[in-house]
Amino acid sequence: MHENASEDTREDGLRVRLVRVGVELVNAEGAQALSLREIARRAGVSHGAPRRYFPTHLDLLSAIARQGFAELAARVAEEDPEGAPARERIEVLARVYLDYADTRRGMYELMFRHDLLESGRLGLRETSLPLFAHLVGLVARVRPAADPAVLAGALWANLHGIAQLWHWGSLRLATGGDDPGPLLAAALDAHLGGAAR
Repeated sequence: MHENASEDTREDGLRVRLVRVGVELVNAEGAQALSLREIARRAGVSHGAPRRYFPTHLDLLSAIARQGFAELAARVAEEDPEGAPARERIEVLARVYLDYADTRRGMYELMFRHDLLESGRLGLRETSLPLFAHLVGLVARVRPAADPAVLAGALWANLHGIAQLWHWGSLRLATGGDDPGPLLAAALDAHLGGAAR
């Protein structure tokens, strides 16, 4: 019995280590660096070992992306001024989102890979959707007459576009700006109305 418990602990430990190594790798070198072979090498195991815990490459990538969603949700929760007006809370959420996209670029790109989100592997949807539901709830308080899911989706798409185009340099070039703050303010005004900040 103790032997089985010890084996389970070792297996859980290796599973956790593979994900941790993947998180470190994506943060250091980007999503393109996440091969099974490289993760196994850095974890100090044979290149076939990850398949015992993650039958496909997509399973391991999904587990790594879950860590990204958990980190983003924790950052939002940490920064969320819960007693503040909903619009202010949305602005904080949006700033955290843009900062995460900027500072965790590789993870951000991995998190929003369509094949991972669509696969349904390892509960990735259950990890990603609560943050969107939080945004929907806040939007409903700011614009109660609107369809909050549609409006939140449009705002999120706008934020995602700002994050991507800012990273690529397109918005800097087009606007001549060096700060995405005015773009964020314009997006919030466009979707939520020009409420006083």
